[in-house]
Amino acid sequence: MTDNTFRYSAATQWLIGLTLALLMAATRSHHFASLDTLPSASWAVFFLAGLYLTPRWAVVGLLAEAALLDYVAITWGGVSSFCVTPAYLFLLPAYGTLWLAGRWYGQRHLHAIKPLPLLGSLTLAGVVCELWSGGSFYFLGGRFGETSLAVFGQRLLTYLPSELFDLFFYVAIAVLLQWLVARAAGRLRPVSA
Repeated sequence: MTDNTFRYSAATQWLIGLTLALLMAATRSHHFASLDTLPSASWAVFFLAGLYLTPRWAVVGLLAEAALLDYVAITWGGVSSFCVTPAYLFLLPAYGTLWLAGRWYGQRHLHAIKPLPLLGSLTLAGVVCELWSGGSFYFLGGRFGETSLAVFGQRLLTYLPSELFDLFFYVAIAVLLQWLVARAAGRLRPVSA
């Protein structure tokens, strides 16, 4: 059953879409977090686009933006092109997984905060995204001489926790903002698991 009988207005969706695009532009160009830069919000942007934006072309626009940001960072920003290999194409299903998970969650719980389904969909989508992106880079990227499932498992344990933390961090901020706006508008439903 879904409780998603309401969708945001077109103007609100444009504002959300623009905010997500700006968030990705502000955090993706550096590729590594430091004291003066935030970690990449790309994973969260695709999940939140699935959650909040109705038009399917929005994900295509965000994919194009991600590729353009990477191109600009490498061409003019001095960022290494080490990660750009034939495996780069596997970011399509990786980000698509996050977008689909956001759509799935949004169709069921967009206006009723449900922490357990949100955490479950984020975790599952994040793991699958890392398998697509990290797995394709490790096994198909041509940057590693010999590959093995054991070494990939170690890499997964090294990189997945921080990727999930970043995903949870940005989505938690978005959910908090949604809750505050809904509360101010008087449309908040009770929190339930």
